[in-house]
Amino acid sequence: MATEGNLQAPTRHPLDWQNPDFYNEEKCLHEMERIFDICHGCRRCVSLCGSFPTLFDLVDESTTMEVDGVDKKDYWKVVDQCYMCDLCYMTKCPYTPPHEWNLDFPHTMLRAKAIKFKKGEVGLAEQMLASTDVHGSLAGIPIVVQTVNAINKSKLGRDVLETVAGVDKDAWLPELATKKFRSSAKKATASAVVNGDKTPGKVAIYSTCYINYNEPGIGHDLLKILDHNAIPYVLVNKEQCCGMPKLELGDLDAVQAAKEANIPVLAKYAKEGYAILSAVPSCSLMFKQEIPLMFPGCADTQLVKAHMWDPFEYLMARKRDGLLKTEFPHALGNVSYQIPCHGRVQNIGKKTEEMLKMIPGTEINSIERCSGHAGTYGVKKTSHVYSMKIGKPVFKAMATMKDGSKPDYISSDCPLGGHHIAQGFEVNGLGAPELNHPLTLVRKAYGLS
Repeated sequence: MATEGNLQAPTRHPLDWQNPDFYNEEKCLHEMERIFDICHGCRRCVSLCGSFPTLFDLVDESTTMEVDGVDKKDYWKVVDQCYMCDLCYMTKCPYTPPHEWNLDFPHTMLRAKAIKFKKGEVGLAEQMLASTDVHGSLAGIPIVVQTVNAINKSKLGRDVLETVAGVDKDAWLPELATKKFRSSAKKATASAVVNGDKTPGKVAIYSTCYINYNEPGIGHDLLKILDHNAIPYVLVNKEQCCGMPKLELGDLDAVQAAKEANIPVLAKYAKEGYAILSAVPSCSLMFKQEIPLMFPGCADTQLVKAHMWDPFEYLMARKRDGLLKTEFPHALGNVSYQIPCHGRVQNIGKKTEEMLKMIPGTEINSIERCSGHAGTYGVKKTSHVYSMKIGKPVFKAMATMKDGSKPDYISSDCPLGGHHIAQGFEVNGLGAPELNHPLTLVRKAYGLS
């Protein structure tokens, strides 16, 4: 007999993406119909993203007011609004495995996206937008960087980008860095490896495309925090994009190519006893969840999964080992902090919040809701307006501390989400607090320069 909902934590099944049936459109549509019917009868996820309101409107406006009255061609409208945040699966749905209804909405949407990609229905502009290693390769080149950044700030340049690449002219875009993180990172000052009960005593940094090409200061702040705590580190000697932007497109062959480039390198560090740190939650999630689910039988992939850490997950475990410095001479005042979706999905708890709350003279206003940015979704002309709408409750909640005062800082572990929130503040006239990544805030609190 079916029960109302799960009484156990959700579990994930491996993604059977190499089975030919995975790309069978008729079977995929049949599974979507089954899932949509369950979602229609529940509707708990209506406030999460655009997929669920789109689905429920289609049902309510159909002749039968049931899923069987919706044209299957319109299913793709639901698929296009899913940006793989995974929150429906992890925080809302009562029918995920091990429930017998076995409902996995995000991976069903991923299957549909993969079919769409295989059919050649994803344009070159979208593919290029997801090729972070390609446009990031311009970072660090004198004159070129300044020229590209100037074009991206000009009205004419943004009009062209909107027309040619489908990038909304009003969306915030990251600048290219004048110096890449990987080429400008300082070597560790600490050399003694002190292992704890919970933590390896040495760290390998997976830079990520965004930190390397766009905002290297976040990476430098992480290195300063590690140095301050006498934790020796190295940068992973070779890496490429984690594959998350390609996953969002449904280009699973590109994800496999990224896996084959990254996993052998990262597995070497894991075997040598390093904790592997990535300062972008989406990148950590790829190695902790998505790639392991795509390659459940790959021992090296599972090893990397076990050794991949969010920076604050590592630092707080280091504290529990009695090996973290907890003296913070500089107060931060009021900090409004957003916990990003791909951080929540890692099931590590509120580790960033925990560390920020250790800083004397600092009040934390934590918001546990999606910012709406979601990778390329937040910058595309077809979805930027929706992304700002999804994020509006977050912007408003972050604009006022619990005592009614205003924040001095706004922050998010997701760098892109942080800038999206800052734009939301500007667009909605909510003030202009300083945007800092949590690692930057901790570096400031430690008094490091």
